Amino acid sequence: MSNPTAAILIIGDEILSGRTRDANAHHLAGELARVGIDLREIRIVADDQDAIVAALDALRVRYDQVFTSGGIGPTHDDITADAVAAAFGVPIGIREDARAILLDTYARRGIVPNEAQLRMARIPEGARLIENIVSGAPGFSMANVHVMAGVPAIFREMVAALLPGLPHGLPRLVREVRFDVPEGLIAAPLTALAAEYPDVQLGSYPFAAEGVRGTNIVAKGYDAARLDEVLARLEAEVPRG
Repeated sequence: MSNPTAAILIIGDEILSGRTRDANAHHLAGELARVGIDLREIRIVADDQDAIVAALDALRVRYDQVFTSGGIGPTHDDITADAVAAAFGVPIGIREDARAILLDTYARRGIVPNEAQLRMARIPEGARLIENIVSGAPGFSMANVHVMAGVPAIFREMVAALLPGLPHGLPRLVREVRFDVPEGLIAAPLTALAAEYPDVQLGSYPFAAEGVRGTNIVAKGYDAARLDEVLARLEAEVPRG
């Protein structure tokens, strides 16, 4: 049985402009590999409802799970919830359970939330809430689309709350070996081994550091013995430096 597949949709003008460096896709990719969900695509779109809807419509029919990051805060450009509602063709409005969570969170801080803050309780009809232990404002899941905050600390906690309830597969294992030789000296045996071991994903990553031109070889797969075997073969054929 093959692993579930996934895509990540990063939403935000600040990512595309370079003002903010995305950390959420990197974190989620590692967590998905750990639980055996195969990440197949990372996509970034602007704070534009039509673009978000188009991306969601494409990704949610192609992959088993779609995770989004960004655009569910209190400001005018936080339009992800509206885009999800539009993509699924359902109404959106303040939901009482989400509102109660926000009111309780703010009350414990001695704050009376304003209209903008309560906007974060707007949830598409039929969605399931994702817990947010950091700031209270929940994310939500709509079918196979999981909508989470863009703030990294909040995103990480939402992922921790969400992943245990999703179907898992075999965790992807990773092995890495450093060769202090140029990539060109590894290319031929690496190509041959890649053909011989189609179940092992082999990557070649050249580097230059402290006067050394070398190559890191990364092997990924689901069978530890196969990973060890293919790297041992490579080490036998290529000098380490």
